[in-house]
This record gives sequence, structure tokens and C-alpha cells, in this order.
Amino acid sequence: MTPLRRPPLLARIDWYWTFQLAGWGALALFNSVYGGSSQLRIVATIACWGSLGGLLLSHLWHGVLRRRGWAANGLRWKRIVPSLVLLAAIQTASVTAAFHVMYPPDILRGIAWLPGALLFWFGVFLTWTVFYFTALSLRRAARLEAETLRLQLHGREAELRALQAQVNPHFFFNSLNSVRALIYEDREAAAHMIDQLAGLMRHALQSGQHDTVPLSAELEAVRAYLAIEQIRFEERLRVSFDIAPGLDHVRVPPMALQTLVENAVKYGVEISADGSDIRIAARRAPPAEGVAMLQVEVANTGALREPGTSTSVGLRNARQRLQLACGEHASLELREQAGWVCATMDLPEQP
Repeated sequence: MTPLRRPPLLARIDWYWTFQLAGWGALALFNSVYGGSSQLRIVATIACWGSLGGLLLSHLWHGVLRRRGWAANGLRWKRIVPSLVLLAAIQTASVTAAFHVMYPPDILRGIAWLPGALLFWFGVFLTWTVFYFTALSLRRAARLEAETLRLQLHGREAELRALQAQVNPHFFFNSLNSVRALIYEDREAAAHMIDQLAGLMRHALQSGQHDTVPLSAELEAVRAYLAIEQIRFEERLRVSFDIAPGLDHVRVPPMALQTLVENAVKYGVEISADGSDIRIAARRAPPAEGVAMLQVEVANTGALREPGTSTSVGLRNARQRLQLACGEHASLELREQAGWVCATMDLPEQP
């Protein structure tokens, strides 16, 4: 069993209590300094008492906000503001009691200090509430973004699987037609073709569970497919490979290269009485925006068919699957050049 990975350090930190302790600790330090240098010990004690009381009240206030859902669907300030006034009054009473314990009873004369104290603690709890709502909104936005990305990923996977499901039946239909055409002419060749087809089916089933496969596995499937078609077309099918060294483990979308080769056979060999040369090449291409690129080209002698004369389902699906599996840097182009029809696939190099 694979051991579970520990989450990152930042994910293991309890940020609520981290900011609670840091915020109220900073307030205690501020009140200690602001209270003056005379009787610093008493001032610091009262400041710590006020911060501990504020820490307790803010935590209780946090529980009220969560239980009653006052921040769930818009801020309910008509209920929040009176609650902040009550918190300020309780905190003021607590700090006043600390003053009476630590100082002589006549240190606080009259009530002229009361409005300022109430306003100060109201501001403190209002600031706490605003910061709490801001942090809550940021966390909800982060969760929504993560959920959106997760849904997009599932959508991409579902679309990729659907496109693969469209390609595979098309490929097997062509292969079975080849077997059918040969079975009455040469049984041994037909048996060999069925063996090759079994290998292709194995590759398609295994690779269908992955977004990408090693280039070597894809080339092996292509060679098996061409071996089937070689039995069918004999000297009309002439194939050459030009694979640069060191690319065996580079990953490509499954059946993408196979689709290009199928089209080269279908529109190069089948429609020509003399057959066609097919050239399959793979090489490293110049980087695109700092990304290492692989270029795979399948070319056949002939000319591009007129628009609308073929469905082009295979190439369209291959292009979509390529971009879904490999990202925006991937591309697939079809062009005619000097008597050759070239399908060029560029994709980021994935070791």
C-alpha cells in the first residue's frame, strides 16, 4: 500500500488560532506601550487581561456567527452591529473591573472615560469581524476555484474518453475489413493478420485507460497495423521510419499516431493503383515558449482531397485529443508539399 503523503506545512497550520493569538497579542503590546511608562507592570497586566477577555469573547462571537449563519448569504449588519455593541460593553466592564482591582478605587472618576472606552472596544470587535468576513470570503473563493478546476478536469477527462471511444471503433472497423478481404484468399496470411490485430486490440484497451502512452508503444502498434495492411496491399504499400534516438519514453496521446497512419493508408494507398510511399518521422522540434517540443510527421505521396470528400473524423478527433491531453502548445496540421501530403503533430515533450 502506498503511504499517505503528509499535507504541506501551510495546510497543517491552524490559521484561525494563529491570527487570533497574533492579533490579540499585538493589541496587548500596543495597550502596554500606549498606557505609559509609569507602573508599567500594572498597565501590562491590565492590557493582557483585556486581550485575554477579547480573545475569549471573539471566539464566542465566532461560534455565534457560524451557528446562526450570519455571514453565509450576505452580511446581516442589523443583527451584527447590536451584537458588537454588546461585546464592547462586556469587554469594557471586564477591563474596568481589572482597573478597580489593580488601581485605587478612585482612579476612574466620573464617566467621561466611558464613551471612549466603549468606542475603542467597539472598533476592535468591528475590525475583528471585518477581518473574519474577509478571510471567510477568500477561503470560499479559493474553494470555489478549486471545485471549478476539479469539474473542468473531470470534463476534460470525460471528453477525452469520448473522443477515444470514437477513434477506436473506426480503427477496428478498418482492420476487420482488411481481415475479411484476405480470409478467402490466403488463410495463413489472414491468421497472421488476426494475430497482429489481437496485439492492436491489446494496445488499444490498455492505452485507453491513460491520457498518454510511450512513443515506443505507439510505434509498436503502428508497425502491427502496417504489417496487417502490408499483407493486404503488398508492394503497393511502402513504409519508412525515421525516429530520432532518445524518444522511446516520450509520451504521446494513445492512437493519435495510429490515426495519422490510418489516414495515410486510406487516402494514399487505397485510392492509388500504384500505391503510395508512407514516411513516419519523429524528432525534437525547437522549443515553444521555453517548452521542449516533439514533432511527429506522417507523410504519404499523393494530393490533398477536395474539401467535403471525406469525413475527416479521425484527424479532427486526433487534433482535439491532442490539445486535451497535451495542452495549448500542441497542434496538428495537414498540408501538401512537393507531391507529399504531410500530417505534422507538435506536442510538448513529456518524459
